[in-house]
Amino acid sequence: MSSSSPSFARKDPYDGGRKVRAHILISGKVQGVYFRQNTQLVATRHDVTGWVRNLTDGRVEVLLEGYEVNVERVIEWCHAGPPGATVNDVDIKYELYTGEFKQFDINY
Repeated sequence: MSSSSPSFARKDPYDGGRKVRAHILISGKVQGVYFRQNTQLVATRHDVTGWVRNLTDGRVEVLLEGYEVNVERVIEWCHAGPPGATVNDVDIKYELYTGEFKQFDINY
């Protein structure tokens, strides 16, 4: 499991919060258990934007952007996932925050 500190965080000049971008690959029994739909619900609840999609190798890929504390809450949820999921690994890479997303989408 990789979870280095976000070195590409951007400080928001208006509220003092740090905005980050996390690219995540989740492996285990994570397809066929409503992982994408639940990730969208959790991300939206925490005001995090980005997307989630299934990969052909059985993993789930997630891209999150938002305030660091909120992104970390979604990542924490990803370690367990929804009922029925068995998460074996969560690989996290922090990238440069872009602010390109307006909402959190499920990509097919």
